[in-house]
Amino acid sequence: MRRLLVLVGSIVFLDALLFGALSPLIPGYADQFDLSKAGAGLLAGSFGAGALVGGIPGGLAAHRFGPKRAVVLGLGLLAGSSFLFAVAGSAEALGLARFLQGVSSNVTWAGALAWLTVQAPRARRGELLGTVFGVAISGAILGPMFGGIAETIGIRGSFVTVGAVAVALAAWSAARPPGPAEEEPAPGALRRAFRDPRFLGGLWLNTLPALLFGTLMLLVPLALDRHDFSALAIGAVFLGSGAIEVALNPLLGRFSDRRGLLLPIRVALAASVGVAALLAVTSRPVLLVVLVCAAAIAWGGFYTPGMTLVSHRAETVGLSQGLAFGVMNSAWALGNLTGPALGGALANAWSDAVPYLAGASLCLLTLLAAQRVASARV
Repeated sequence: MRRLLVLVGSIVFLDALLFGALSPLIPGYADQFDLSKAGAGLLAGSFGAGALVGGIPGGLAAHRFGPKRAVVLGLGLLAGSSFLFAVAGSAEALGLARFLQGVSSNVTWAGALAWLTVQAPRARRGELLGTVFGVAISGAILGPMFGGIAETIGIRGSFVTVGAVAVALAAWSAARPPGPAEEEPAPGALRRAFRDPRFLGGLWLNTLPALLFGTLMLLVPLALDRHDFSALAIGAVFLGSGAIEVALNPLLGRFSDRRGLLLPIRVALAASVGVAALLAVTSRPVLLVVLVCAAAIAWGGFYTPGMTLVSHRAETVGLSQGLAFGVMNSAWALGNLTGPALGGALANAWSDAVPYLAGASLCLLTLLAAQRVASARV
């Protein structure tokens, strides 16, 4: 189990590193290709569009071909998309590369999480998923720093290196013994899952933070750039905030295993309302940096309980873990696509405050819905 955990952690780390690398590069690409906030939002959201398209197919690949083969396939696509990003010379080519990275991400994640989950004891599932997600967050927080370094030393060479690492991980995965066969879903399991309020709630708890973070990772770099923050300095801001999530998620997963999922979800939602509202009224760079760190704690508190809830409810309704994580990845992708694209459009039409206030409203509505099930066991 430990070696598999290391492999899965390495895979999601690389994927998250690549995902986060774009944030400090957005101001430069916006200047180079004369992109508006809405155009920059479309570029930032192209990863989420690819992930949305690849979500359920990725889950089906993990189910049909087995987790191991899905992982190898996803890593191969990740390598190819990294090479394309390295040589892209237009906004359209960059968008295509990011789209393919999103597709590869969901294939890889569905396979890797299913590979781990079907071997993990149910009583430790939250802890292991929290550990993997913490590793992924470490990749995500180093991603902006990697993007800042790549702009300094050369984008082409940096992303070619990422592609080469993906090839090496694919070889490592292929050399491992075959993973366990995926569970055969019970008849009508997917239909029952989509009628299960708690399964849907778990999906929403992956969509909501992706939407919030997608907006944040578009608007904050642009705001800090107006205050003369370099790409490297912007990357350092996200590095510091993400370090908090790395430490938080394994502890949150262990707490959820022992005390249930509802309590951490409600606390995170309550804090998220305040963080999003403060972002709407803040323009000073020091306060923005503080609030990015606060968002890492509040918004990042949804993911591990949400992932664990999806896994548990999938088991209850007889849905295979590969398909469940594929659907979950699509839910995450919907938020990641909508956040920067819609957030950029709203900010472009009115101000940065509008998408943040919309996010605060969604958190408040979700908290009220969670209150209705506060007395039920999760």
